[in-house]
Amino acid sequence: MNISDVAEQTGLPAKTIRYYEEIGLVTPQRSANGYRVFAESDAHKLTFLARARNLGFSIEDCRNLLALWEDRSRASADVRRIAAQHLDDIERRINDLAAMRDTLSDLVQKCSGDDRPDCPILADLAGS
Repeated sequence: MNISDVAEQTGLPAKTIRYYEEIGLVTPQRSANGYRVFAESDAHKLTFLARARNLGFSIEDCRNLLALWEDRSRASADVRRIAAQHLDDIERRINDLAAMRDTLSDLVQKCSGDDRPDCPILADLAGS
């Protein structure tokens, strides 16, 4: 398969596939003329990576998960540890976003939004 074919099959842009190759996540063969030749196993890896990235895993987590996926003697506890840490990070970000939403919502409600120059939003941002 060439890069266009594997891009279509996996839903990943060719640029992303080339990046994944550059950082060593996939290693397609090269034809005599230097073109990438992707095996079905490469397409499976790329699909795996696309799904992991869609779930927000970092590149390093993806590298570790891919290694575990390929290791048939893996312990599922290792996979779970990576996923649980990522879930904790997501929960933390959700809480941070909820706090930002609550603060901004309060400030928007306090701002009259009229022609007067006083504004509690700007006052808060200025630390007043």
